[in-house]
Amino acid sequence: MKGRCFALKKTQIFNKTLAALLCVMLTLAFALPLQASAEGTAAGTPLKIGVFADRCPVFYPDPDTGEVIGIGADIMRTAAGEAGYAVIFMQVEEPTLKEALDNTAYDLVMPFGSAIDSASGRPTVITDSLLETPFTLVTYGKRDLTSFSNLRVGIPRSLSGAAETIRQIYPGIIINVYETIPECVSALRSAKVDALLNNSYVWSYILQKPSYSDLVLQPSSMFSLDFCAGAIDTPDNRDLIKKLNRGIAKLDETKVHAIILDYSTRRLYHYDLSDYLHLYWAFALLCILFFALLAVIAVQKMRTVRKEQDELMKKLIYEDPLTGGLSMHGFRKRAEELLKEHPDTPYLILYANIKNFKFINDSLGKPAGDELLRYWADKINEILRENETMCRLEGDHFVMLRCIDDKVRLEQEYTEVINSVRTFFIDRGKENRVQICSGIYVLTPEDYRNIDLDHMIDLARVAEKRLRNTFKKEGFEFYNPDQWEKGKRNLDIISHLPVAMKSGEIQVWYQPQVNFDTGEIIGAEALCRWKHATLGWISPAEFIPALEETGMIHKLDFFVWDKVCQDLHRWNEQGRRRSISVNLSRFDIMADKAIPEHFCELIKKYDLTPDQLRIEITETIYVEDPDVLISTTEKLRGYGFKVEMDDFGSGYSSLNMLKDVDVDRIKLDLHFLTTSGDPQKCRTIIRYVVKMIHSLGMEMIAEGVETDDQAKFLLSKKCAEMQGYYFYKPMSVDDFEQIGQKLPSHP
Repeated sequence: MKGRCFALKKTQIFNKTLAALLCVMLTLAFALPLQASAEGTAAGTPLKIGVFADRCPVFYPDPDTGEVIGIGADIMRTAAGEAGYAVIFMQVEEPTLKEALDNTAYDLVMPFGSAIDSASGRPTVITDSLLETPFTLVTYGKRDLTSFSNLRVGIPRSLSGAAETIRQIYPGIIINVYETIPECVSALRSAKVDALLNNSYVWSYILQKPSYSDLVLQPSSMFSLDFCAGAIDTPDNRDLIKKLNRGIAKLDETKVHAIILDYSTRRLYHYDLSDYLHLYWAFALLCILFFALLAVIAVQKMRTVRKEQDELMKKLIYEDPLTGGLSMHGFRKRAEELLKEHPDTPYLILYANIKNFKFINDSLGKPAGDELLRYWADKINEILRENETMCRLEGDHFVMLRCIDDKVRLEQEYTEVINSVRTFFIDRGKENRVQICSGIYVLTPEDYRNIDLDHMIDLARVAEKRLRNTFKKEGFEFYNPDQWEKGKRNLDIISHLPVAMKSGEIQVWYQPQVNFDTGEIIGAEALCRWKHATLGWISPAEFIPALEETGMIHKLDFFVWDKVCQDLHRWNEQGRRRSISVNLSRFDIMADKAIPEHFCELIKKYDLTPDQLRIEITETIYVEDPDVLISTTEKLRGYGFKVEMDDFGSGYSSLNMLKDVDVDRIKLDLHFLTTSGDPQKCRTIIRYVVKMIHSLGMEMIAEGVETDDQAKFLLSKKCAEMQGYYFYKPMSVDDFEQIGQKLPSHP
């Protein structure tokens, strides 16, 4: 037993000694060739090799010296040293190896997986492989990559030289090239590619970045490519490659593995600020939030103090200390805002005060008077809507801005408030009836354009004072009753328009147009008539301005155009083809800039031709916006419509308009030239106007013809087309369909 233990102990000692000797031999085996290689390099011919120095740990600049080092660099130095060359690595400035091959500054370029042509198409010659380089795919999260067929792979542009070799190995693969690794990763995360491809050694460096922790290496998809150097295929370069191949053949595989192991075990990746933020984002965010919170608290404190001061100032300026409502300053500000926000809403200013309020204070005491005023203010606030406001002007004087869109509601609410204030003291057991006088001013269109609240209040105060000076004890008085009645009637007209168009209250009438020379009915002008359900027949002179003031006239015009096209379609089917003139106003163009296109849609909808619609544009549009008129006219005529200038002679820019605007027909306003002034001068003007229009190559029609003498005079001046009461008044569509094709006086 002792002998066995001794033998075993002796064997263990021998094994340890042998292991030590092997370690020494391996160390010498590595050290001596490296030393010899270094000595050979120092003494050898300089060899300039271009590489991409952004592929750590294969090629990268030494942080201390700036010299290119790495797995590929050390192996190439060793091989070149064996061949008698000293290597000088240069960082490639070209975007790809193919372009770098054409740069004569490099003797060689690397690495290549196989021989490829240069960017200029020149063939290349490459060395034997220095080592088998593993390439691996990286995916975003775990994925099962069973096949390379049709796989979309992203690579950095510096690696595009290997793309041809990869496509030869995997013909079905789709390779997308990106400028940098971050761009590759972005494409992968956004699913523009299925995976990223790179050298496995490079991946071992890149994937140390904390923000890439969601990228997964796919070992099952690993394949190898040769690691070669290359140059343009020339006799000198072939000779250089042969010499290098002899050095590559002398490479010791163990030494190559030692170099790879050396660089693979180094911690080469160094965190930058973004990495630390990624790793410790929660802590950084907490710190930021903490300091932000301190800043917010400080700012909020300052704002709170400032807000309290502002609120105090506003309260002093804009709030009535007695009622808690608006002061005069606050009322003025709020009222101006409402009038600007609602320019189409009819408003009134109501000024009210209590008769003999001083007697109430003297007999019942000031606290009783204050209580009455607070009660009155509360009752008013109960009936006010969001678009209304009020204030206590001074003492017992109250001012209100109220909307008059509903007359019944307004009167009912006023009565309820006044009655409750009248009996305020009676309801509390005291025989004191409160009397209130009110003055009302109804706002006019000018008040919306030039808002002057003080002036409006003064006018309402005038009405209130006029009431107090009469025998009436209380009630209300209007400053402008005509405006009040007009506003109420306009409101009835405007609010009833949608119902009127649907119910048939609004009708399209036609006034025929004739050729006085031949007696033919050549067309008609479409006009609008309104038989209101409660107001009866309303004159166009009333409802058209009302609709224009509220911006609703375009709805009526669009309705008329559609009705005219319906009639034209029916007449076409009956074999009676007609041409109708319709009016186009500036309000229509303001409501819809695509008016020409709207007319095109109408004739397409009702199967009409453009010549059946004559578009009458009033001359006043040119005065207000000539550019809009010109562009609209050009589009209409381009679509084939006939454009007429309506009311010619009634404006102030007729001649200037004729110079700038191309129209097909001029409609001469005969009323303007014949209603006043010297008749002989009027006839002279008409004679020369007709001659001028014909000279300009335009058609002409005269409207407002009321006598036989006027008609004959116009015909003698070669203006045969006419329209007016002398021939026909505007008539309903049924009456228009009954007239013949000629004037009764022309057989």
